Amino acid sequence: MSSTSKRIALLQLCVLGVAACATVNIDLPAVTETPTGARSPGKIIWRDLLTNDPQASQRFYGDLFGWTFESVGGTSGLKSNGAYTLIRHNGELIGGMIDTVALNGRSDISQWIVLMSVNDIDAAVAKFPAAGGTIVAPPRNLQRRGTAAVVSDAEGALIGLLQTKDGDPADVEPELGGFLWDELWTTDVKSAASLYETVAGLQTATLDVDDDQEAGANYRLLKAGETPRIGVMPSPLEGLNPVWVSYLRVADPAAIAARVADLGGRVIVEARSRPLGGEVAFIAGPSGAGIALQTWPLEKN
Repeated sequence: MSSTSKRIALLQLCVLGVAACATVNIDLPAVTETPTGARSPGKIIWRDLLTNDPQASQRFYGDLFGWTFESVGGTSGLKSNGAYTLIRHNGELIGGMIDTVALNGRSDISQWIVLMSVNDIDAAVAKFPAAGGTIVAPPRNLQRRGTAAVVSDAEGALIGLLQTKDGDPADVEPELGGFLWDELWTTDVKSAASLYETVAGLQTATLDVDDDQEAGANYRLLKAGETPRIGVMPSPLEGLNPVWVSYLRVADPAAIAARVADLGGRVIVEARSRPLGGEVAFIAGPSGAGIALQTWPLEKN
């Protein structure tokens, strides 16, 4: 088995462990405490961090962005009752954190996993094998959260699908330190964009990038009507496996990046202007999971 295949297998094992939370005494809450009663197919509505060091990760994100954390109890098959932690920003639920060591003994893998809203999870999951992908964890009832599944596309990028029970979070202007955007960095932009058009009923829009026509031509912006939902682009980092990347809204990526090393993380890409607009940096937390920093609105530099 190649190193890439081994890595994907390890990630799948961790994500399967997350799905197993439904069978133990962990009562995952809904992804929002103020549900809309409606779903927004194609919208990324939740993000889970797989980490082998939750304490270090909490210090890192808490110091950089002011996040707070709540442990969700549970035993029955877990090595501790702190395997899952909720993440809040300014009081609002924004994601979760999974202790991979407590959940299934893995200490060698870390990644952010995004969950996309779908209206019909069975129909959405069925699209992936038909397009060369894999069903990693089939649909499972997570009670208050809804019904979730984990799949990977033909290039191996993992994503969770969620059919919420009571509706998705409302679309709001992202706050500083909160999640801003999500992109799929892949080796086959055309195929991936086509897949998510089908899975979530999205439409691809053309980008106008005056100062870098190549960037605009290679970027796919997928929208629901007039509302942007996700981006798909060629991976900008050599050797990086196809992966979903979440962006945090910040006022000054360089200032945030300057503090990363002291908090146990590392800077993968220093702050720079982005052809699509604004400034961006790419960092990793203490356990190695990468996340992007982006200014907003996207002003041309």
